[in-house]
Amino acid sequence: MRNRRFGSILLTGALALAALGTAPVAASAALGDASAIGTRHHVEVFAEDGSIGRATVPAASPYLTGERPGLAPVAGDGEVTPILRSGDTAAKLDIVVIADGYSATEQDKFRADAAAKWQELSAVEPYATYRGLFNVWAVSTVSAESGITGDPDRATVRKTALGSYFWCEDIERLLCVDTAAVDKYAAKAPQADLVLVVANTAKYGGAGYNVASPLGYDGIATVAGGNKKSGQIAVHETGHSLGKLADEYFYDGSGSYPAEQGEPGEPNISTLTADRLRREHAKWYRWLGRTSPDGGVVGSYEGGGYYTKGLYRPTENSIMRSLGREFNLPGREAMIAGFYRHAVPLTSPTPAGTPLTRSSRLTVDLPVAGTTLSWSLDGRELPQLRGRTDVNLATVPLPGPPGRAHTLTATATDPTPAVIDPALRAPLTATLSWPVTR
Repeated sequence: MRNRRFGSILLTGALALAALGTAPVAASAALGDASAIGTRHHVEVFAEDGSIGRATVPAASPYLTGERPGLAPVAGDGEVTPILRSGDTAAKLDIVVIADGYSATEQDKFRADAAAKWQELSAVEPYATYRGLFNVWAVSTVSAESGITGDPDRATVRKTALGSYFWCEDIERLLCVDTAAVDKYAAKAPQADLVLVVANTAKYGGAGYNVASPLGYDGIATVAGGNKKSGQIAVHETGHSLGKLADEYFYDGSGSYPAEQGEPGEPNISTLTADRLRREHAKWYRWLGRTSPDGGVVGSYEGGGYYTKGLYRPTENSIMRSLGREFNLPGREAMIAGFYRHAVPLTSPTPAGTPLTRSSRLTVDLPVAGTTLSWSLDGRELPQLRGRTDVNLATVPLPGPPGRAHTLTATATDPTPAVIDPALRAPLTATLSWPVTR
């Protein structure tokens, strides 16, 4: 499917891409480059038919009524509620869901909408398999008015904490937000690796801001809290922020990718055909010929990174090309690698390095099903403990005289066949060690 339209856009005649600031750019360029920060951002636009486009939008909002200097704080504003708490933030990937357009009496509704969006996101692979790697935090904002500007029509104006609004840049389904206000509320959560703004509306719409934040997260997705299809927007956007994936869609008439730009850095687009990928051991060559969860076989399909010619994508139509699809095999591999940039496959309530004795009992947690676990003492494996997450040290033989120091080590590895690039497998193994004395 080629991207010819962006939802219900009420403009005279045919819509020109250049009029929306959606002319093709270098495929390896970030969606929100440094020149746009603080003034304007490049964002993605999501249509109800699943197609995706791009536009340039203001970073600020004219409908913002969040915290202001000199104003008394509103009760409940900025309150943080855990939707899912799997463990310490240092060991987990933390998603922050922020409200907008919810009044003081609608905060329970927001938390229900936030939980529903997480369920939509985590129903998609590889999220479904890796739920245990995540924390999800809901951050309340109390808006003076309920609802969102532009819903149900263009004349509707509502002042809200984050200033969310439809009809951004004359595009009905483009749901923009004040990014500085988002930063302020995201900072209230224990940690922010991904940020999702949930607007109090059932009208389909959203936006994807792939712009780095001083807080350390890589982008913002805006979605309609009451629309069941809008969760797919968040799935696509995390392909950029977590998987570092390029867009696989293109525009009719966009022409050829400029050869002088060189090979793009993203793992899912290339200037190389399947034969060259295989011959040069490049990009997704290990997946060539395999059946992909998004349908079809992994190969090289021309068109991607906004250009019709000169760039190739791994499959015909993954979620990086249109909504409602799965990640393809190279994309799924990149997503899992992205999860493990923030989270670890092994944790313990007893911090590593804590001195232990024969009377100690040690437990470890494996957040991902199927993870293998082994134990060693002073570098020698203890096969009798293999796979055990609860160890009574009284059963562990400690050779030598009383007082001799030993080191007990747990090693966990995620053996998933979804990651086959050796360069990406290192973070899938983690170790924890403790000193032990008799």
